[in-house]
Amino acid sequence: MTELDDILVSGEFAAFREAYAPAVHPAGTTAVRETVRRRRRRAAVVTAAAVVLAVAIPVGANAALNRRPDPRPGPAQTATPTPSETTASPTPPPPTPSTASPTPAAPDGRITKPQLLAARLDLPDWPGYAPTTCVTDNVRLRSAAETDSVPRLLADPRYGDLDGDGATETVALVACRYGEASAKQVLAFDRDEAGRIVTLGRVVVTHEGMDDITDFSVQDDGRIRAYVADIQPCCSIPEWSPQRQWRTYAWTGERFTQTAGPTKFGVDPRLTDLTLTAGDLAVGPADTKGNRTATVTVTVTNKGPVDVPLLGFSEFYSIGEPAGGDLSRCRTMRSEGPGTCVLDGLPVGKRKTYTFTFRYDPSAAPGPPTLRVTHYDPQERWWDDLKYKDNQVELRTAG
Repeated sequence: MTELDDILVSGEFAAFREAYAPAVHPAGTTAVRETVRRRRRRAAVVTAAAVVLAVAIPVGANAALNRRPDPRPGPAQTATPTPSETTASPTPPPPTPSTASPTPAAPDGRITKPQLLAARLDLPDWPGYAPTTCVTDNVRLRSAAETDSVPRLLADPRYGDLDGDGATETVALVACRYGEASAKQVLAFDRDEAGRIVTLGRVVVTHEGMDDITDFSVQDDGRIRAYVADIQPCCSIPEWSPQRQWRTYAWTGERFTQTAGPTKFGVDPRLTDLTLTAGDLAVGPADTKGNRTATVTVTVTNKGPVDVPLLGFSEFYSIGEPAGGDLSRCRTMRSEGPGTCVLDGLPVGKRKTYTFTFRYDPSAAPGPPTLRVTHYDPQERWWDDLKYKDNQVELRTAG
């Protein structure tokens, strides 16, 4: 082997040692990022060395062949060479086998549900409103909400190449319950070069104004779609009440960021503004048995922007037992019990007046006489009002 060959091969081995001498495998998200950086550096070094070797060895071989001494004795010849001598090329030596190893494949990050539940994980911080007891270090996920503040896996993991390294990573929805509600995160997991399960990063987490995550999917291009809501159904909030949106996230090389879909929730387009006004409660004279009736006239205005299919009146039992007027036309909602009278709807910009009559016994009333109006849809579901404070009135007794 020539001196040039020794130098080239030695250089290649030096590049090989530098590329394959990782020092420390940090744990957690940092480990994954360091693995990706090191893999890219290693691929660049090995590729550069292979290119230099492929070009330099034939050139050096040709130069060495041309420097061979002339074996014939006597003075140098000045005769013009024949055409065959000028066109003939020396036969190059067989190519030297490359000593560079191929770039190792990225670790397989497909993690099954049992493997994920058995692993000890470091999780990103929970949102600020979650209790400090929602742990993040050395966490072992549970498959059910056994106790508050213990993170749990909400659904089966899903898979895709999130970072473009040719290998599969794992995505999961994780929650930490506190009381009736839960903080939630969509997280991505991978394996490091030692095969340990590590957290690649957080895709999205619940926060003020986006209080729920109920579903997610992984697309063929590695992007993640999350189904989010402005509020979380709990604590008397019905399942149909939240606004919901699909939002899309992608890996940037350092973290996940939103790339498509809405970025915030505006005013709920399903809600409207109802106002309720009322006259005085007119109490009639007592009959022979001492019973009285009381009548009140109320007006409802729909300020928009949504037509109301059904109007519901409630809390009238604080006045007395229904005894006539428009109350004789009402139907009672099963979901609300006997305390709600549902009447016809009210389009945007319209107002309607109703007269209600009650059997009146102020000594039996549970509190001040009041009335409330509520928006109902055709499925008999009630909805919040844009300005709920003007949906209720406290009645005054005439005279």
